[in-house]
Amino acid sequence: MTMEKIALEVAGGIATITFRNPSKLNAWDGQMLEELKAAVGDVAGREDARVLVFTGEGRAFSVGADMNWFTPDPLTHRFRIQARSAHDFFDAIEDLEKPVLAAINGICVGGGLELALSCDIRVAAAGAQFGFPEVNAGIIPGSGGCSRLARLVGVGAAKELILTGEMISATEAKAIGLVNTVIQADQLMVKTREYAEKIMRRGPLAVGMAKQVINTALSVDAATGRALERLAQSILLKTKDAEEGFLAFREKRRPKFSGR
Repeated sequence: MTMEKIALEVAGGIATITFRNPSKLNAWDGQMLEELKAAVGDVAGREDARVLVFTGEGRAFSVGADMNWFTPDPLTHRFRIQARSAHDFFDAIEDLEKPVLAAINGICVGGGLELALSCDIRVAAAGAQFGFPEVNAGIIPGSGGCSRLARLVGVGAAKELILTGEMISATEAKAIGLVNTVIQADQLMVKTREYAEKIMRRGPLAVGMAKQVINTALSVDAATGRALERLAQSILLKTKDAEEGFLAFREKRRPKFSGR
């Protein structure tokens, strides 16, 4: 697919997807969403891409759906079809068996914040701003915003952010656990890549499996979560990576993982 509204770059094991619609604060429409889906699908199957990073061009990470595209349809079943397209994309990010980082360079609201919530780690520039302004338009963050935010920061903080529709700073976002760390803007991509490189030094199969177990365990009872851990561990123990990891530990050296 020819990509006009995003850019995909893969270098040193890190795939970077950049939103390229700065004149509209990286709002997406149907075309951009299809480009994003294609890019994530490409990254999922690439052996040379171990970590995925999302970021934005210009002064925004993303403001989510372009309101000229996302016009409420009077036929509710047609709206649900359109919404499902976005939901499936966010779910694909969350389910990707590779770590996904959001390098949040600026304004991150609405669907842009919902995308960031689908990522595993969120690194924010010091001047970034966050919010769910949907209630100001008489709607709600309905593509995972309510559910993922509450799961991440707790019900009270989620309700405050969503019900007031107000913006918060990167520092405030860090305080409630919405972002993992706050970085000076000129160091954002450098520090995000350092995060990615740190993860890439670990066993890729273990990292992917851990992500899957954590995500699944959040929606099942505790006993089922522990059963998933045992099953995942039993699979990992049979891998070449685990063999190399134990050997490297005994030999007091850094392991050389192969992803096998």
